[in-house]
Amino acid sequence: MKWVLRIIQGLLVVGFFAFGTMKLTGNPMQVHTFEGFGYPLGLMYFVGICEIVGAIGLLVGFWKSRIALLASGGLTLLMAGAVFSHFKAGQGINVMMPALIFFALSLFVLIRIRKVE
Repeated sequence: MKWVLRIIQGLLVVGFFAFGTMKLTGNPMQVHTFEGFGYPLGLMYFVGICEIVGAIGLLVGFWKSRIALLASGGLTLLMAGAVFSHFKAGQGINVMMPALIFFALSLFVLIRIRKVE
């Protein structure tokens, strides 16, 4: 089960780094999404920073499990907010699915990393 945890952790590192970079570079799709939520663009940059810091935390967490615990906890909360935002905006499950998947995987890492410690 430890290898499953590590693989999912690695996938989350790549995914959060990619999505965080998209937000920080002002990708038009991300700008459109945040404007659709009615959020200021400053929040988009903040979320991008949080995603990249979380990805780095998960990466460091391969050697320091306490850091992975903190990173996965923060990313789980972040993705819960993303799911809520999509739901509040009245977007369908198709649009919400990436946030739901990242939420579930982050929660899985959070729960399993606690058992590894």
